[in-house]
Amino acid sequence: MNYKLGTRLAFAGAALGACAWLAAAATSTNRDPVAPYVRPAPLVDTRSAELADEISRLHEHLRPSSAPRQPGRNLFSYLPRQAPVTPSSPLPLQRPPLSESIAARPAAPVMKLSGIAEDVTAGGVVRTAIISAFGQLFVVKEGELVTERYRVARISADVAELSDVVDGTVVRIALK
Repeated sequence: MNYKLGTRLAFAGAALGACAWLAAAATSTNRDPVAPYVRPAPLVDTRSAELADEISRLHEHLRPSSAPRQPGRNLFSYLPRQAPVTPSSPLPLQRPPLSESIAARPAAPVMKLSGIAEDVTAGGVVRTAIISAFGQLFVVKEGELVTERYRVARISADVAELSDVVDGTVVRIALK
């Protein structure tokens, strides 16, 4: 066992010695120093006079060729208002009689159809709609509810129809 250990140490020492010898050979001071690369100075652009002429020609082109008309229209003022013509006999203001108040219909909710997935089964194509609404993401099929108010009535290739459970109205959302 000691013989193997000694052999290994001898080989390791020899390898380190060879590395030291190569490093010393690589850093010897007997070589001539390499002169640093000096980049040549850039040549002066001979076309600068042509460029200045082109710039002045373009500046002249930007100036208007004719002066604007002075009595022209003022874009920042409106026409003066004419006094309204009053009829000689004032007409009585007639208001329609009050009837039943029309119930204000709430605005349609902000829903976005994010995507549609299709699964081909033995019974046909089953589509799944991915709807973003009310700060949530709903993954629904036909007949399922989007919140407690809207039920998915139909899903086509690019449109999902939701029916309102309360009043039966239909909301269509399409892919954009």
